Amino acid sequence: MSALRDRIVSQARLWIGTPYLHQASARGAGCDCLGLVRGVWRETIGPEPETFEPYAPDWAEATGEERLAAAGARHFTAISPQDARPGDVLLFRWRAQTPAKHCAILATAQTMVHAHEGASVCETALSPWWRRRIAFAFSFPGADEGA
Repeated sequence: MSALRDRIVSQARLWIGTPYLHQASARGAGCDCLGLVRGVWRETIGPEPETFEPYAPDWAEATGEERLAAAGARHFTAISPQDARPGDVLLFRWRAQTPAKHCAILATAQTMVHAHEGASVCETALSPWWRRRIAFAFSFPGADEGA
């Protein structure tokens, strides 16, 4: 694994225990799933590449657009979900035919770090339930350089 991938996973794990807070991105204080990825970006890559408009919990359902995936494609390298490795970002659909609206960072081949409403950031099994819902996967820029 590349040094950057190791750093991404290490940084994601430092967020474990951060309480869920919609739209936040502050390690130890609060974050949502996107806030976790944004925070790990800041800690491993540098300043965030774009700012985000406020979003409601039902934002994906309201527009029907793949806005999260489009943002991922602008700033990350799109990969096949089957090729995802530790340090990559996974996007999930809650239901078929709906836009992806949840994200996590793959920590091992079997676990991911993520934030979801009602729970603190945790590392959890990438169970069959989660695997069936993976819609997109992305690598952080430079994740495979020097690998």
